Amino acid sequence: MEVCQTNMKNDDSEPQRPAHPGVFPTCKAGKSDHHPVLHTVDFPVSVVLPAGGTGERTGLQTPKQFCSFLGRPLISYTIQAFERVPWIQIIVVVIAKENMDLMMDIIQRFQHIKVRVVLGGSTRHRSICNGVLALGEEETPAADRPKVLIIHDAVRPFVDEDFLYQIAMAAKEQGAAGAIRPLVSTVIATTSEGFLDHSLERAKYRASEMPQGFTYDVIYQAYQRCTESDFDFGTECLHLALQYCGTNAKLIEGPPTLWKVTYKRDLAAAESIIKETLSQSACFITGGLTPAVRLADALQKAVGALNMELDVIPDLTGDNARYLFKEWNFIQVSINQFCPSEVEAVLGALQATNRGLLHPLVVIWVLLRNGDELSISSSAAEPPAIMDLASTVKLQNVLLYGIQLHQSKDSEGWERSVSRVAEIASALIRERSPALVGQLLQA
Repeated sequence: MEVCQTNMKNDDSEPQRPAHPGVFPTCKAGKSDHHPVLHTVDFPVSVVLPAGGTGERTGLQTPKQFCSFLGRPLISYTIQAFERVPWIQIIVVVIAKENMDLMMDIIQRFQHIKVRVVLGGSTRHRSICNGVLALGEEETPAADRPKVLIIHDAVRPFVDEDFLYQIAMAAKEQGAAGAIRPLVSTVIATTSEGFLDHSLERAKYRASEMPQGFTYDVIYQAYQRCTESDFDFGTECLHLALQYCGTNAKLIEGPPTLWKVTYKRDLAAAESIIKETLSQSACFITGGLTPAVRLADALQKAVGALNMELDVIPDLTGDNARYLFKEWNFIQVSINQFCPSEVEAVLGALQATNRGLLHPLVVIWVLLRNGDELSISSSAAEPPAIMDLASTVKLQNVLLYGIQLHQSKDSEGWERSVSRVAEIASALIRERSPALVGQLLQA
C-alpha cells in the first residue's frame, strides 16, 4: 500500500471489509433482482496479475495466492473475477519458476481460458515488467495487443466489472488511472532513535490500491526508462508513469471490496464473505403444482426472517433459465413421492452450465406428503435412491440433500413444519456440509 496526497474528503464511516464480493452475483433478502450494467469497451484491454510473492506475512509455507478455501485456490478466484468481464481479452499471470507446474494445474482444473503464464522476476517491478513485455511480443497478434493494460494483485479477489470499467476508461483518456482508498490510520514519521518526528494530515492523503490502468505505451515506456534502483526497491507503478512519462494518473476512490489478502486471518475472512454471499438466496421450483406453490408462499416468509431471499418459479425453461446462471441454490419439490425425473432435470440443467467448477451448487429435494398419504414401503426405498443420485452428482460438485415434511391440516402445525424446513434449508445452504449429502432429513 502506497500513500498518496489528494484534496479529497476523508470518510472514516465507510466499512473496510466488503459486504459482498464482486465475483459473485449478489442479492439481499426482500430486494429485487440485481441487473448489472452492461459496459461496452471498443478497445482491447488486458490484465497483468503479479503472483510471484512468497506470502511471508501469512506465516504459511504455501504462498497465499495458492492457499485454498472452499476447494479453490485464492488466485483462481481473482482470475475468475476478470474472466467474467467479457471485454477483457488476456490475463497474464506472472509466476515464480518453482510454482509454474502448480499454476498450470490450476488453469487446467478450473478451466481458465483467458490466461497466459509468464515467469516472474526477483522483485515486484521486474515481474510486472515481464508481464508487460509478454503482451508486446512480436508473436502476439496485433488484435491481441492491448490499448489499455490493467495491473492488479493476484490476492485481491473481490474486484467487480463496474470499477474495472472506470479504471479502463480513465486510463485510456488520461494515460494512467489508479484506485485509492481512505487511510484508516494516521501516518507518522519516526526518528532513528524511535521517537516521533512528525505526522501527516490524514485528510490530505489516500492509500494507493489496485487495480491500476495504463495505456500500453505509457507503462511500456515507463519500464524501459526506469532505473535498476526502481526495479529493485520500487512498488508503485503510477509513480513510474509520472516520473518517466510525465503521465499524471487519474485517481478514483474504490469500493471497500478492493481489500488485499495479506495475513492468515484474511483467508478466513474471504471464505466467510463468499459463504455469506452464496447463502443469501435460493430458487424454489414448484412444477406448477398447487401444494408446492402453497409451500413456496409460506417458505418465502419463513426464510425472509433468516435474511434469505427465495425466488419462486414453476420451472427452469424459457426466461426462467436465467436462474441457472444467477443462483447457487435450488429447491425442487415432489408431492407425496420422490420423482427422480423432476430433480434429474434440474441437476442436468445445472451440470450443463459447468458452474460447479467455481463453487458447490446446492440442490434440496423436498418431499411434501399429505398427512394420509404416508407409505412405509415407498418411504423406506427413498433414502437409498437419494444417496445414489447424490453420489453421482457430487462428482460434478453438486450437493444434493433431501427434506421430508407432512402437510398438516392444523395451521399451527403447518407453520411449525414450514419454519423447520426454512431452518434446515438455510443451514444446508450456508454450511454446504458434505456429511449430509444424500441424507433425507425430517422437518
